Amino acid sequence: MGCFFSKNASRPAREHSPTSLHSSKNPDPGSRGDVVEQDSEVPTFKEYSLDELRRATNEFSKGNIVSESGEKAPNVVYKGKLQNNQLVAIKRFSKLSWPDAQQFTAEAAGVGKVRHKRMVNLIGCCAEGDERLLVAQYMPNDTLSKHLFHWEKQPLPWEMRVRVGYHVAEALSHCSMLNRKLYHDLNAYRVLFDEDGDPRLSSFGLMKNSRDGKSYSTNLAYTPPEFLRTGRIIPESVIFSYGTVLLDLLSGKHIPPSHALDLIRGKNVLLLLDSSLEGQYANDDATKLIELASKCLQFEARDRPDFKFLLSEVAPLQKQKEVASKVLMGLTKNTNVLPTMLSPLGKACARMDLTAVHDILLKTGYRDEEGAENELSFQEWTQQVQDILNTKKFGDIAFRDKDFKNAIEYYSKLVAMMSAPSATVFARRAFSYLMNDQAELALRDAMQGQVCIPDWPIAFYLQALALSKLGMDTDAQDMLKDGAAFEAKRSNGWRN
Repeated sequence: MGCFFSKNASRPAREHSPTSLHSSKNPDPGSRGDVVEQDSEVPTFKEYSLDELRRATNEFSKGNIVSESGEKAPNVVYKGKLQNNQLVAIKRFSKLSWPDAQQFTAEAAGVGKVRHKRMVNLIGCCAEGDERLLVAQYMPNDTLSKHLFHWEKQPLPWEMRVRVGYHVAEALSHCSMLNRKLYHDLNAYRVLFDEDGDPRLSSFGLMKNSRDGKSYSTNLAYTPPEFLRTGRIIPESVIFSYGTVLLDLLSGKHIPPSHALDLIRGKNVLLLLDSSLEGQYANDDATKLIELASKCLQFEARDRPDFKFLLSEVAPLQKQKEVASKVLMGLTKNTNVLPTMLSPLGKACARMDLTAVHDILLKTGYRDEEGAENELSFQEWTQQVQDILNTKKFGDIAFRDKDFKNAIEYYSKLVAMMSAPSATVFARRAFSYLMNDQAELALRDAMQGQVCIPDWPIAFYLQALALSKLGMDTDAQDMLKDGAAFEAKRSNGWRN
């Protein structure tokens, strides 16, 4: 999922339509009338094939692992890229964690109905053979753990820490309202930051790590007292774990709750606070947050507050609500800005709309190779020339009819037969390779097209498509820019 942690399977994907998606806004308890919108851009929950997720993760490559414990994590999380170019986080459970595939799928589908803008939403699952996998939105800006305990450029600002506390409480409150009152192993690893730097709560915590497994995998010093006594969690256990997250936010360290409570009782609260935050907060605000953490960490579950109270207490501590999270965190968005003057082909490549690309290549035909067809027609009429023309004809028909496998076969024969290479043939074969999930061969042919016509925009756009399929997004953006630049140059040349 986020730092932890998109499409066509060989079998039809079954889809689940969560009723919660039809409601665009939900009133948020404790937010004093504020409205928190549902995340309306989340794809419908579906079942993915194992083959899809293997391709998305490059066969579950070690290089795609984003779990902060790496491959040693009990359940490894991979970064994946689905066929529609969507980045996702894929959690792979240890073998036989969920023996019953139907039970796993039903549980995952239930979690998939919990949609909220404060959540890293679950968008799918897979249960084939012994494999059990969850698919969630991908969060590009790391975990709370990374920003609190292993920061490099700057410590997480006080205002951002308060915002994390509020957003996590909003997410848990929403889950509770949907009768998803149990959240397993809530900790700083479960909070991730999206593209805008906004904190979100992982949906993975709404499912246990196994059908009969433990709800807590972290050090027992941080688990709720009732879990230590009975091995089970209750809704109030989530409040206790929320208190440990507040301690993390206050201290910038992972302090055992018992030690923190000792400091609070001894009036040594300043020892709790992260020294790197000096001057960023009012003492009263820090004291209120410490007191709130103390209430959450009460030994008796009945003495802990509910989420309505938590939200009402944290909300007034936010002093810079109008400042964007990415500004507070010093994040910059992806600097690869697309050219503003992309042609229809450039725009289709930028959004990976392969249907539109195919239509445009068909309409363009061979016109960028002036005289290429005429040269053939004026050659001495031999059987060899006839064979070339017939092979080209059959290749073009297969390409038109989207029979890309045969298009590759005919165009490959044509390349071997022709004395002079054709940029259009290379372009069409490149696209056919893309449609057959052979991005490396597509890239090679698109580059050959560029060799034939060095300033040909189509060659650059097809290279962008192939590079994007290969996960080389920065290079793909550069190719799009080059293609747009050559198109602009051609356009200006025509005007002159």
